[in-house]
Amino acid sequence: MLELDKLFQKSNLIPVIIQEADTLEVLMLGFTNREAVELTRKTKTAWFWSRSRQKLWNKGESSGHYLHVRRMVTDCDTDTLLYFCKPDGPICHTGARSCFFNELPMEESVK
Repeated sequence: MLELDKLFQKSNLIPVIIQEADTLEVLMLGFTNREAVELTRKTKTAWFWSRSRQKLWNKGESSGHYLHVRRMVTDCDTDTLLYFCKPDGPICHTGARSCFFNELPMEESVK
Protein backbone atom coordinates (compact mmCIF):
# COMPACT_ATOMS: atom_id res chain seq x y z
CA MET A 1 0.00 0.00 0.00
CA LEU A 2 1.22 3.47 -0.88
CA GLU A 3 2.20 5.77 1.94
CA LEU A 4 0.84 9.32 1.84
CA ASP A 5 4.30 10.79 2.35
CA LYS A 6 5.28 9.63 -1.13
CA LEU A 7 2.32 11.51 -2.70
CA PHE A 8 3.41 14.83 -1.28
CA GLN A 9 7.19 14.62 -1.77
CA LYS A 10 7.19 17.09 -4.69
CA SER A 11 4.42 19.43 -3.59
CA ASN A 12 1.97 20.03 -0.74
CA LEU A 13 -0.82 20.36 -3.31
CA ILE A 14 -1.45 17.82 -6.08
CA PRO A 15 -4.09 17.40 -8.80
CA VAL A 16 -6.88 14.87 -8.44
CA ILE A 17 -8.93 13.73 -11.43
CA ILE A 18 -12.50 12.60 -10.78
CA GLN A 19 -14.03 9.89 -12.98
CA GLU A 20 -17.48 8.33 -12.74
CA ALA A 21 -16.88 4.81 -11.39
CA ASP A 22 -19.08 2.96 -13.91
CA THR A 23 -18.86 5.00 -17.12
CA LEU A 24 -15.30 6.32 -16.58
CA GLU A 25 -16.49 9.77 -17.73
CA VAL A 26 -14.13 12.50 -16.51
CA LEU A 27 -16.19 14.74 -14.23
CA MET A 28 -13.76 17.28 -12.82
CA LEU A 29 -10.23 18.16 -11.81
CA GLY A 30 -9.45 19.50 -8.37
CA PHE A 31 -6.50 19.87 -6.06
CA THR A 32 -5.85 18.08 -2.82
CA ASN A 33 -3.46 18.18 0.09
CA ARG A 34 -2.61 15.54 2.66
CA GLU A 35 -5.42 16.53 5.03
CA ALA A 36 -8.00 16.39 2.23
CA VAL A 37 -6.78 12.92 1.19
CA GLU A 38 -7.00 11.73 4.79
CA LEU A 39 -10.56 13.10 5.09
CA THR A 40 -11.50 11.46 1.77
CA ARG A 41 -10.22 8.09 2.97
CA LYS A 42 -12.06 8.46 6.29
CA THR A 43 -15.41 9.75 4.99
CA LYS A 44 -15.36 8.08 1.54
CA THR A 45 -16.52 11.40 0.04
CA ALA A 46 -14.18 13.61 -1.98
CA TRP A 47 -12.42 16.44 -0.16
CA PHE A 48 -10.33 19.06 -1.92
CA TRP A 49 -8.21 22.12 -1.22
CA SER A 50 -9.78 25.24 -2.70
CA ARG A 51 -7.01 27.35 -4.18
CA SER A 52 -9.31 30.37 -4.53
CA ARG A 53 -10.75 30.23 -1.00
CA GLN A 54 -7.59 28.77 0.61
CA LYS A 55 -9.52 26.18 2.60
CA LEU A 56 -10.65 22.56 2.63
CA TRP A 57 -14.00 21.71 1.07
CA ASN A 58 -16.10 18.61 0.79
CA LYS A 59 -17.59 18.42 -2.71
CA GLY A 60 -21.35 18.51 -2.26
CA GLU A 61 -21.43 20.27 1.11
CA SER A 62 -23.52 23.13 -0.31
CA SER A 63 -25.21 21.47 -3.33
CA GLY A 64 -25.86 18.03 -1.83
CA HIS A 65 -24.13 16.48 -4.85
CA TYR A 66 -21.48 14.52 -3.01
CA LEU A 67 -18.83 12.41 -4.71
CA HIS A 68 -18.76 8.96 -3.10
CA VAL A 69 -15.25 7.64 -3.62
CA ARG A 70 -15.04 3.96 -4.60
CA ARG A 71 -11.32 3.77 -5.48
CA MET A 72 -8.25 5.98 -5.21
CA VAL A 73 -5.20 5.39 -7.42
CA THR A 74 -2.08 7.34 -8.21
CA ASP A 75 -0.18 7.82 -11.45
CA CYS A 76 3.22 6.26 -12.16
CA ASP A 77 5.07 9.34 -10.86
CA THR A 78 3.05 9.35 -7.62
CA ASP A 79 2.17 13.03 -8.01
CA THR A 80 -1.43 12.90 -9.26
CA LEU A 81 -4.48 11.10 -7.89
CA LEU A 82 -7.44 9.57 -9.70
CA TYR A 83 -10.68 8.98 -7.81
CA PHE A 84 -13.39 6.69 -9.17
CA CYS A 85 -16.64 8.07 -7.76
CA LYS A 86 -20.41 7.75 -7.73
CA PRO A 87 -21.87 11.28 -7.79
CA ASP A 88 -25.16 12.22 -6.15
CA GLY A 89 -25.96 14.63 -8.98
CA PRO A 90 -24.38 17.10 -11.40
CA ILE A 91 -20.77 17.87 -10.50
CA CYS A 92 -20.12 21.21 -12.18
CA HIS A 93 -21.10 24.42 -10.36
CA THR A 94 -22.93 25.36 -13.61
CA GLY A 95 -25.30 22.42 -13.11
CA ALA A 96 -23.69 20.33 -15.85
CA ARG A 97 -23.00 16.65 -15.20
CA SER A 98 -19.27 17.16 -15.85
CA CYS A 99 -17.03 20.22 -15.72
CA PHE A 100 -15.71 19.24 -19.16
CA PHE A 101 -18.17 20.39 -21.82
CA ASN A 102 -16.61 23.40 -23.61
CA GLU A 103 -15.12 21.98 -26.78
CA LEU A 104 -12.04 23.59 -28.26
CA PRO A 105 -11.98 23.16 -32.06
CA MET A 106 -8.96 21.50 -33.58
CA GLU A 107 -6.84 23.49 -36.05
CA GLU A 108 -6.99 22.59 -39.72
CA SER A 109 -4.16 20.28 -40.75
CA VAL A 110 -1.55 21.83 -43.01
CA LYS A 111 -0.69 19.61 -45.99
